[in-house]
Amino acid sequence: MRRLAPSLLLAMLLSGFVPAHGQTSPTDPQSRLDAAAKAFAAGHAAEALQQLDALAAISPEPPGVERLRGFIDYQQRKMTEAEAAYAKAVAQDPTDLESMQMRGVALYSLGRPEEAIPLLEKAHASVASANVDPNYVLGVCYITVRRYDDARRAFAAQYGFAPDSAPAYLLAARLLLRQENPSQAEEFARKAVALQPDLPLAHLLLGEVELARERLPEAIAELERERALNPLNGNVYDRLGDAYVRSGDDAKAQQALSRAVLLEPNASGPYILLGKVMLDERNPLLAALYLERALAMDPSNHMAHALLGQAYRRTGRTIEAARQFQMAEELLNGKTGGAAAPSAETPKLESVH
Repeated sequence: MRRLAPSLLLAMLLSGFVPAHGQTSPTDPQSRLDAAAKAFAAGHAAEALQQLDALAAISPEPPGVERLRGFIDYQQRKMTEAEAAYAKAVAQDPTDLESMQMRGVALYSLGRPEEAIPLLEKAHASVASANVDPNYVLGVCYITVRRYDDARRAFAAQYGFAPDSAPAYLLAARLLLRQENPSQAEEFARKAVALQPDLPLAHLLLGEVELARERLPEAIAELERERALNPLNGNVYDRLGDAYVRSGDDAKAQQALSRAVLLEPNASGPYILLGKVMLDERNPLLAALYLERALAMDPSNHMAHALLGQAYRRTGRTIEAARQFQMAEELLNGKTGGAAAPSAETPKLESVH
């Protein structure tokens, strides 16, 4: 689950806790609430929660206590506790739309999008927040319950696009693909192309969908269309290179990937694919150079370690090869303290020979 961090909310909380009239005594509930917020902002979460517990024992409970408790619990990834605190805050003050909004976000994080949607909808219509997370979550909730057009409209509003425009369809398609819904992503991307045939990045997305389905000729055709429209986009050449690698056309793969690294010199994916191509071409020395460069940028990429192990083994560097294979295995099996997740740039190679 993507971690959402409402970075502006604490500032709003802090500003809301400042007393409005004159000086208050240290025992005044508002001053104590202000002190709890400042303690959390200084990194003392346990102290802040202790102060909130003391304030919660007052009858009636001072306003703002549960909203701050929800925020602290949310930041500590205690979603059940955060949802309960925000629910209590809203019960105490039904006009507290920020707590309502964050309760919706917490419910989404707990896998309860149907309950989150009405809260997020109500807050979305009333709260002008610079924090994009609740708006994004509302769109993702719509995706979860298959309200795809509502999702498109929510995402379009976030970016200021007309809801039925080509950019709105393409934006929704990209987010649908991120949510692992390639069929609906393709439908929206094709709608975007129908509305605006020369829309940048639309054919790239369609190429990525076809590539994920291993429909390589179709993927290459879409990516070549994108290249014609968008010839200086490094990602186009990266994906083209990947498609040609999987198709077994090393010459075209090398040409595309060489262009990718010129346009995106800090992306590790093209270097990993070039390493694979060079291994296929029986050039382990050049393969090692590409793969070492990739690992300098992305040391947690298990595929790069595995390929580099092959390159080292073919050049007689057996000890170093064994070390690379061991690192690849540890990363793949998640034995490196959480660093095992492959980079987003990791090429989806079918096999490593």
